[in-house]
Amino acid sequence: MSKVEFERNSKASTQRASGRIQAALLGAVALTAVAAVSGNVIVHPAAAQTSQTAAPAQMVPSFADVVERVKPAVVSVRVKGENTQTSDRQSGGSNFNLPDFDLPEDHPFQEFFKRFRGQGDRNDEGSRPGQPGPRRGMAQGSGFFISADGYLVTNNHVIDKSSDVEVLMDDGRTLSAKVVGTDPKTDLALLKVEEGGPFKFVELAPEAPRVGDWVLAVGNPFGLGGTVTAGIVSARARDIGAGPYDDFLQIDAPVNRGNSGGPAFNQRGQVVGVNTAIASPSGGNVGIAFAIPSETVQNIVTQLKEKGTVERGFLGVQIQSLSKDIASSVGLEKSEGAIVSRLEGDSPAAKAGVKTGDIILSVNGKPVNDARDLSRTVAALNAGSTANLQVWRDGKRQDIAVTIGKMSERSASSTTQQGSGTEMGSLGLRLAPGSTAGGTKGVAVIGVEPGSTASDKGFKTGDVIADVAGQAVETPADVRKALDDSRKGGKKNVLFRVESKDGARFIAVPVPTA
Repeated sequence: MSKVEFERNSKASTQRASGRIQAALLGAVALTAVAAVSGNVIVHPAAAQTSQTAAPAQMVPSFADVVERVKPAVVSVRVKGENTQTSDRQSGGSNFNLPDFDLPEDHPFQEFFKRFRGQGDRNDEGSRPGQPGPRRGMAQGSGFFISADGYLVTNNHVIDKSSDVEVLMDDGRTLSAKVVGTDPKTDLALLKVEEGGPFKFVELAPEAPRVGDWVLAVGNPFGLGGTVTAGIVSARARDIGAGPYDDFLQIDAPVNRGNSGGPAFNQRGQVVGVNTAIASPSGGNVGIAFAIPSETVQNIVTQLKEKGTVERGFLGVQIQSLSKDIASSVGLEKSEGAIVSRLEGDSPAAKAGVKTGDIILSVNGKPVNDARDLSRTVAALNAGSTANLQVWRDGKRQDIAVTIGKMSERSASSTTQQGSGTEMGSLGLRLAPGSTAGGTKGVAVIGVEPGSTASDKGFKTGDVIADVAGQAVETPADVRKALDDSRKGGKKNVLFRVESKDGARFIAVPVPTA
């Protein structure tokens, strides 16, 4: 290669390298400039100077001020008892188990697992961990102070069947606590710490949060203590089948075992709920947690503090929610309210004139959405107070004043019937008089054809038909006549009131053709 050619190629190579460097620098500037416009928190100064039109950086919201204010009021609740088995309710609750790993004794993680399994060098009886023998159980959960004089709230399932309760404070102190009162039906418990105060405490929120509001969960997941997580309110008024008065907030702040009884805060540092349960196939957080709303907590805690127990209002009725078919059959446009399927003898409702088949639409002017809503509303009323019920009866609204009674534990009797009887092929039922099939009033269901209308509507062998279209029935002929009368009256559906070992219920059945 000649000297001229070499110099020409060398110059071209240098120009290409220079061009690549310039392009790379321009690309870097453009990239950081875009980052500045997009609002990222960290922006290189050179990029900000390159673009005079870049929007100012936006800071992500911080919860540090709220956490600093409320965290001292949150405690870890530790419970000791013989063979303590605190339910975790698929929950943020109490007992926790870390997986077993086959690690060498000198492995650095051995101390970690021993610590968070609650194992020291020795257990309560002095035997070494892993040795068989009697030993007291240990459960852990969370709680929070609601007053400077030592009252604190947790879940009932955290301290249930406990013989010894202590709380681990945020400042490291361990203090003894006594149980003031519990309410298993809402899974709440009130404790009292007598010594070591005054205590930092938090307030219950006076109003419910909205779906989409921020919430902070503070608690003791897996025994770690003082852990803070954040999320939003995902839904309200959740019924998860945990108790008769379910009305949970659903939140997506990470909640795990050990968080049970801990608070969920709004951005003002007020408690909007008590973390109680999670929905999880694995037992760990999947973003679906449930908290008892502060309104419920306030009501229960006040009663536990004043009386040590919880009293609930009582009507003395069995009720069920309205289906569209039931609403249509009685002339209501909406399937809202609760229908009275059975009255207890000498109950407050019976004394006031409530009848089987009445649909309770409101209580003291508050609309009733369904049966569970009515149960919660009545339970919150004081025994001896007067409540105004608006009911739907015979196609019109009617007001009834009821003196609320005091709830007590009650059980329903069961009835079963057997034998052969009258076929009602159009519905798929085999019926017999109750007097010949167990000695009860009404008409006994002694057979249900699979795939029939009756089967689809939920009839079961052993049910007793008490009345049809509001008329008491005692024989299969009475049932047939009631159906015929409904068909002649132009009705498309007719109501059966059915009793079983699980209670009474209404079933709307299509009127069969002649």
